[in-house]
Amino acid sequence: MTRRPFAAALLLALPAFAQEPPPPPVPPPPAGAAPAPARSSREAALAGVDRALDFFVRTQNPDGSWGSTSCDTTFEMSFSVETHYAWNVAAHGLATLALLRARETPERRACLDRAVRWLCDCRMTMRGSNWDNDAVWGWLYGAVATTEIAQDPRFSTDEWRGPVVARGREFVGWLWKNQEPNGGFGYYDDPPHTRRPKWGTSFSTAAVLPALGIALQLGWLPDARTRDRAADYVRRCRLPNGAYAYDLTPIPRIDGGEGINDVKGSLGRIQIGNWALCRAGDPSITDAVIRKGLEQFFEHHKFLAVARMRPRPHEAYYANAGYFYFFAHCYAGFAIELLPPAEREGFRERLRRKVLETQRADGSYCDFLGASYMVTSSTAFATLALQAGL
Repeated sequence: MTRRPFAAALLLALPAFAQEPPPPPVPPPPAGAAPAPARSSREAALAGVDRALDFFVRTQNPDGSWGSTSCDTTFEMSFSVETHYAWNVAAHGLATLALLRARETPERRACLDRAVRWLCDCRMTMRGSNWDNDAVWGWLYGAVATTEIAQDPRFSTDEWRGPVVARGREFVGWLWKNQEPNGGFGYYDDPPHTRRPKWGTSFSTAAVLPALGIALQLGWLPDARTRDRAADYVRRCRLPNGAYAYDLTPIPRIDGGEGINDVKGSLGRIQIGNWALCRAGDPSITDAVIRKGLEQFFEHHKFLAVARMRPRPHEAYYANAGYFYFFAHCYAGFAIELLPPAEREGFRERLRRKVLETQRADGSYCDFLGASYMVTSSTAFATLALQAGL
């Protein structure tokens, strides 16, 4: 999840001492033990998913949530109080998705039930200030989660159907009321501040685009205009070099060739943009387009890797930020599954290596600061990336 640089001005003045400490060494296997599977293998991915899901089961709060709904790092004190809650709700939606797509065990099912109950009962996220509308992250991933939960037979019983549908309609309804005039969804507003924000981004809009199509089928949207305007917004952000602009700018950002809208600054947006438009039925997103985007992702992966865990937003080359890392890998995993079956495994193996080499000893992942919502969302994004290829 991403923030604009100007909104983090306070962070830029802080010392860069929040780098992730090195993980504890992994103990060697006992003598005679079978060698660990290669990180690129399906077996390694399954083991990595199990470790991450165990982390979710082990660290879930008694009320069904994860982490804290308050600010738990001084590096993010410039944001409104409500924003920290909204980030947690969004991360919760992602963790719920990872559990929903997992092989079921009694422990995981109990954890999933508690997570769905919390998502249905929690307070709706609200705009935190005149400029800070990060509440949209809760609405976006709340809508993504509830549209998928509503289609799962396990939650189609009388006990679950009503709460899930009611909460899903709420998430979608708040998105409908906050779609900016060009059709996108964004998390800030510029002066003059208005009830309906005026700024969107390609990636936040793409994140919910397929879910809006499902919401339309479920009757949660009054008509197709919200979905169609969102699809048009993402489509208009596509650039000739395969990148997606950060936001829709009629006058392109030109800043000397090392900008965020270069391919090397758009590695995650390329994946989510292609995935979302393809899922929305855009005929221009062909196998060749998806394949090229994935090839760009792996060719320039070092620009994501060098940004991971840097504490200042957009401080790395091409304005990459630490929190791009697992977001990008998640949607790369989704994009791979849009290719013809014969092409998928080679890309899956490359993705597994990149994800699994960053998993921590407790099964979790993190790519920015170490705040609890970032641990939850990073672990969920990484797990969803691996699950997609299983």
